[in-house]
Amino acid sequence: MRFPTRSVLPGVVAAVVLASGTAACTYKNSGTEPGGQGAPAARTGGGAELVDGSRTKVALVPGGAHPYFQPWKAAVTTARKTYGLGAVTFDETAEWDQQKQNNLLSTLAARGYNSFGVFGVSPTDINSTFADLRSQGFPVASLGSCPAGDKDEADFCLSTDVELAAYKASKAAIEAMGGRGTLVHLTGNNVDANTQLRIKGVARAVKETGGKVKLLQTITDIDTDLQTAQKAVSDLMAAKGDRITGIVATAYNPAVAAADAVSTSESKAKVIAIDDDAKILSGIKQGTVTATVVQNPVGQAEVGTWALALLQTKQCAVRSPGVEVDSGSFVVTKANVSGYDKARQAKTAELKQQFADKILSCG
Repeated sequence: MRFPTRSVLPGVVAAVVLASGTAACTYKNSGTEPGGQGAPAARTGGGAELVDGSRTKVALVPGGAHPYFQPWKAAVTTARKTYGLGAVTFDETAEWDQQKQNNLLSTLAARGYNSFGVFGVSPTDINSTFADLRSQGFPVASLGSCPAGDKDEADFCLSTDVELAAYKASKAAIEAMGGRGTLVHLTGNNVDANTQLRIKGVARAVKETGGKVKLLQTITDIDTDLQTAQKAVSDLMAAKGDRITGIVATAYNPAVAAADAVSTSESKAKVIAIDDDAKILSGIKQGTVTATVVQNPVGQAEVGTWALALLQTKQCAVRSPGVEVDSGSFVVTKANVSGYDKARQAKTAELKQQFADKILSCG
């Protein structure tokens, strides 16, 4: 499958300082106002205040079943309580098929859902789906991945900058390799624009070594399922295992397969994975996986749902429709494996402030 996004607009990913005294908007997730009077959930300052979300019904719709999206379920359920929304749902089709996803979105709209966070199946065709939903008056967020090309018909895209994440992973691999050797890149669908960006990110890191690291092979189209990835990695290790110094996996199933292969063999290859599957985190603790680059699906769902509610209630509008925002990526090693989620939570809080200050215009 494909994961998040192409590069974001310049300046959008700049850090927003979360400090008292700033002239920008502030927000509170929940709580009680001084004096004990209960405050509406998730009120924000500067006009970005969700006063009444009871008529907002948010549907988060991945392109199909995949472990990456599982955190969306709990996040959107929590968001309903936090923001006092009328209803939320997490729904997905059994197959990765754009027409089936379109049909599901139509069904959800007919059931009364009026705000949509969507990970499109087809990066080239999803814009027409976004445009259709918006023409019906529904706010739409492109979550987890942005459309291919230079235009995004969603109100906004909140996703990982995949080129940057792949670059970070490759730099971590090269450092673990001692700055020299042979590197293999395992990734997803070759025709996916996101895969091409990952390939670009890996190539940039390798080029910066000045020839000290050689990219031995890039293996694409192995993220369909774990079995496909396991066979590809097994074949790779059998044919070239003794020549491999490092493995960087920028797709979920190849990452798990690489971690398994190295842990059950005599390979000394340094493995840099993606995301925080339990096997990968266990491998980091045990030393069979050097590092992983985790993304922020919870932040995508939480901030995306909150922003959609502000748009659906007409309290806010997007300043630059189609804007793309990096939801963050984080290198996790043995040194920070126990506490890395704090950095991710901090990024999510920063994203909410960024939306309040820079992305949304609220009356």
